[in-house]
Amino acid sequence: LHPLTWMGVPWLASLAIAFSAGFFITIWGALLVALWAGSFKFLEKTSSLRSPNRLFWTLARVLVGTAIWCGLEGIWSSGPLWWTSLSYTQSPHNLLILHLGQLTGPSAATAAIVAVNGLLAESWLQKQLPATPLLLRPSTRLSVASFLSPAKIYLAIAATLLLSLHLIGFNLYSYPLAHPAEAAVRVGLIQGNIPTRIKLYEEGVRRALNAYVTGYNILADQDVDIVFTPEGALPIYWVPSDYPSNPVYQSVLNRGVPLVLGSFGKQNEQITQSLFAIAGNGEIVGRYSKIKLVPLGEYIPFQRFLGGLINRLSPVEASMVPGEFDQEFNTPVGRAIAGICYESAFSRLFRVQAANGGEFILTASNNDPYSSTMMFQHHAQDVMRAIETDRWAARVTNTGYSGIVDPHGRTLWLSDNNIYEIHAENIYRRQTRTLYVQWGDWLTPLLLVSALAVGLGIKSD
Repeated sequence: LHPLTWMGVPWLASLAIAFSAGFFITIWGALLVALWAGSFKFLEKTSSLRSPNRLFWTLARVLVGTAIWCGLEGIWSSGPLWWTSLSYTQSPHNLLILHLGQLTGPSAATAAIVAVNGLLAESWLQKQLPATPLLLRPSTRLSVASFLSPAKIYLAIAATLLLSLHLIGFNLYSYPLAHPAEAAVRVGLIQGNIPTRIKLYEEGVRRALNAYVTGYNILADQDVDIVFTPEGALPIYWVPSDYPSNPVYQSVLNRGVPLVLGSFGKQNEQITQSLFAIAGNGEIVGRYSKIKLVPLGEYIPFQRFLGGLINRLSPVEASMVPGEFDQEFNTPVGRAIAGICYESAFSRLFRVQAANGGEFILTASNNDPYSSTMMFQHHAQDVMRAIETDRWAARVTNTGYSGIVDPHGRTLWLSDNNIYEIHAENIYRRQTRTLYVQWGDWLTPLLLVSALAVGLGIKSD
């Protein structure tokens, strides 16, 4: 974020703000790890989970550690500040393991990572201990211990689990995708590349109008079915009284091609970050308002207590309000699963919209002034959401990376960053329901209940 001098913030104050925000986010992420380690250590000290030479207790430790981590991720992801699920480390390259997300969401890949690494850790710990036989059934103890040490057994279990999970993912990945002509939607994307430092001022509005009117007309000439624009493409209030004088709205009336426009909306005299679906005749047929607002950037957490002490890191003059959780975003080409910027990290938002009839994913983001690393992280989040919901995804951003992702997580097109770019591509409406869409995250409760049952068994023993 630094420097924020374009907002009128002095250079040193900008540095302090950026450092403080980074420090808080780091502490918030580290707290999850600390709670996991502390909980696990506490259970080890108060139970037989410490017994190093029992196969059952070793597997129980791995189960408990996996359950605690998944439970903590579930708590963190339900809050306002979330980005770094362990499962996300596999995106966008390990598409096989990411397909486990179709079964139970991101917790599946997270559990796989914790369990496999836990078994590897147990194997390594066994190597540090004096050689002792693994406690198995008496009939098998001598024959097994004679050629297979505990460390090798845990290593073999880890390898078997890793291979099995990838085979399950490969089976899901291999499922063919249908491309029926009646489900095709030719979408046009406009990456406006308007820097945030000028976006909300007169020059930025002028550049935005020119960029999106020009891009819209070019894409209309390419016979697209609908045009998508990024979050806050037009940084103005989108209200009916201004429609007649707005060049973008007039272009829609003249060309008749539907448009999804990112702009500011109003709700009870407060601001929303919204997407407006505009039909070819100019009618607003759908609206989606951002649910997961960015702390400090779009609203002040605990405003009653902190509002007088801090200013939001945004030049918008009023706090935004979040949209309703159960929104349905209808467009002229079908019902969309919408996400605005930061929401890409919250898988539950996408699952609920898919369960309510969403046929394709549309994410609209700004991504300026962040680096290409963050832009690619954002793309990786949307790859996961496409796989979990079994939907095509169209990503449109202000500065990159915009892209098209198929339901298997394959990136069919990716823009360059920090340039003006337009693109037309076919995506397809789908109405399938993955196990995750239908049942949600059932794995985390199952792991927690199993860990609790094991814990009660240990206490009884």
